[in-house]
Amino acid sequence: MVTKEMNSSLNIIDVARVTPSNSDSSESLTIPLTFFDLLWFKLHAVERVIFYKLTDATRPFFDSVIVPNLKSSLSSILSHYFPLAGKLVWNQLDSKPSIVYSPNDAVSFTVAESNADFSRLSGNEPFPSSELYPLVPELQISDELADIVSFQVTLFPNQGFCIAVNAHHGVLDGKTTTMFLKSWANICKQPSNSSLPQDLIPFYDRTVIKDSMNLDTRVVNAWNSIAKMFTGGEELGNPKSLKILWSPEVSADVVRYTLNLTREDIQKLRERLNRESSVSSSPKELRLSTFVVVYSYALTCLFRARGGDPNRTVGYGFAVDCRSLMNPPIPSSYFGNCVSASFSLSLKAETFMGEEGFLGAARLVSDSVEALDENVAWKIPEFLEAFGTVAPGSQIPSVAGSTRFGVYGLDFGWGRPEKVVVVSIDPGEAVSMAESRDGNGGVEIGFSLKKHEMDTLIDLLHTGLKA
Repeated sequence: MVTKEMNSSLNIIDVARVTPSNSDSSESLTIPLTFFDLLWFKLHAVERVIFYKLTDATRPFFDSVIVPNLKSSLSSILSHYFPLAGKLVWNQLDSKPSIVYSPNDAVSFTVAESNADFSRLSGNEPFPSSELYPLVPELQISDELADIVSFQVTLFPNQGFCIAVNAHHGVLDGKTTTMFLKSWANICKQPSNSSLPQDLIPFYDRTVIKDSMNLDTRVVNAWNSIAKMFTGGEELGNPKSLKILWSPEVSADVVRYTLNLTREDIQKLRERLNRESSVSSSPKELRLSTFVVVYSYALTCLFRARGGDPNRTVGYGFAVDCRSLMNPPIPSSYFGNCVSASFSLSLKAETFMGEEGFLGAARLVSDSVEALDENVAWKIPEFLEAFGTVAPGSQIPSVAGSTRFGVYGLDFGWGRPEKVVVVSIDPGEAVSMAESRDGNGGVEIGFSLKKHEMDTLIDLLHTGLKA
């Protein structure tokens, strides 16, 4: 990726450490990772950039109002979410990593100024992905220690500013990250009220996650097996390492594009699927939720944009929030990962290429969603083992984000976001999803592809909406 030092559009103003406001009185704390966390801890961090349009954002206003308000409210909210200021630690005597917080631990808070085009980066038209990288703060990760989260706020003079969050996936899932951001925004907008609504108070009790099947050990062993595949079967230098296993270089010709599907677009696609399924040979009724319709449409267009041999291997995956699936249910404000994954691997591209490709995708995704129950948690080791057998070059898109997170409600006191971007979809085959900014029931889908594929994808996406 492009480093900040290589990018002349960015000027680093300050790199500060922000501690929880009551850090002096806090005690040290150790929170062991669960098998839910261990599923994700070897994958690259989740990087989000939240853009706020503000023509009043002059440098003096940024320095005297925006930055101090963000820092003081961050310090205040960290007193509720103090593990975020700690570290992920893997002691060589322990079988798995833990979150370790000590008094006076802090998060990194970078302040910067950019001369890049704010409207371009926060717009929907294609632009090089590399232009976003300077806006994302680094997350320090070594064998033994890893930062949990880092922040950067960047000024675009007289255009606006952005808040970027780099979050370690071994500690935070999307729901917990969004819950934290909503809490931070809540206090920043109303600094006189440091209390949180009940639904934003993090629940830290890990005893609610039951592991009677030794899933922790099985997940760690599965990751070690996958790591050996990457090293050609050699023994690992340090099997107890926190370093990210694999994050491919992003080529310079990768571009980003955002498709905004209106509620009417989604209904039109749903009606199309209903028509096609009514004349098909399968009597099974489809579960045509917004997620099933939108993701099936994105998958179909992605596979067609890649083209190639119709017998080539493809698949898909999506994260599954297990809080409500467990018995008994896990509190919705549980802090940490409580997410498994649903994968369908070893499919053939031809399934999606023909006239009934969209319907075929919808059948598959609908069946995957219908099958979800508590077993999606107990099968985590099996999912991981199966993922390790995927043939190189297979196209297996996944989903980052959710339309249920409500990211466009993140108002820190300067209005709703102009755009929320998940930068970390670049290294893989992921798409991002969020509710539409206007709140009218639409969906925003972010894509990241090489330019020649993106040109084809955009044509397919818009042509399909006219069908």
